[in-house]
Formats: sequence, structure tokens, C-alpha cells
Amino acid sequence: MHTILIDQFTVPQKARKEFLERLNINRNFIHTLSGFVKDSVYEAATEEGKFKVVTVAVWETEEKFQNAKSAVALEYKKQGFDINAMIQRLEMTIERGIYNEMQIP
Repeated sequence: MHTILIDQFTVPQKARKEFLERLNINRNFIHTLSGFVKDSVYEAATEEGKFKVVTVAVWETEEKFQNAKSAVALEYKKQGFDINAMIQRLEMTIERGIYNEMQIP
């Protein structure tokens, strides 16, 4: 059964370019990891002039997802990248959820 990571970012317009650059770096990296199935990105504008981006990453199993989390953390460390610092500096918000695919009879 697949494990799915769904993140929703709210990003000020002034931070859009930097955010999307970082998003592409992350997406390119996770595509190389074992157990990666697919990902998608969705966007909507807000009334406050910000934009919301929802990212969905699908992993083969919970174990593969956990391994990917560790690999991403290690890659961030190698790059000297701190996601929490970026979120704060760009005045973004993030809501994160981890879901399991449902099998509905």
C-alpha cells in the first residue's frame, strides 16, 4: 500500500521565485530515490496576494518513505539547507500530512 506525503505551502508573491527554485531541487532529488512512485504539484492564488502550493509525493511503502525522509535530511545537511529557516525567512507556512492509500471495496 502506498504512503503519500502531502504538503501545503502558503507563499508570499515576493518569495515565489526562490520557493519554486527550491521546490525543483527537492523534486529532482526525490525522483532518484528508491521507492519513489510519482509526484505532482498544484497551485492556487489567495485573496491576500499569496499563493498556495500543494505537493503530493507517492512512495511504494511506509519503509521506503521513511528511508526517503532520511535521505532528504542527509542531502539538506550536505547542501547546508535549513528548510525551517527558509520558511521563516520567506514568511511562508507549511501544513504537512502523511497518508496511506485507502483500499475501498
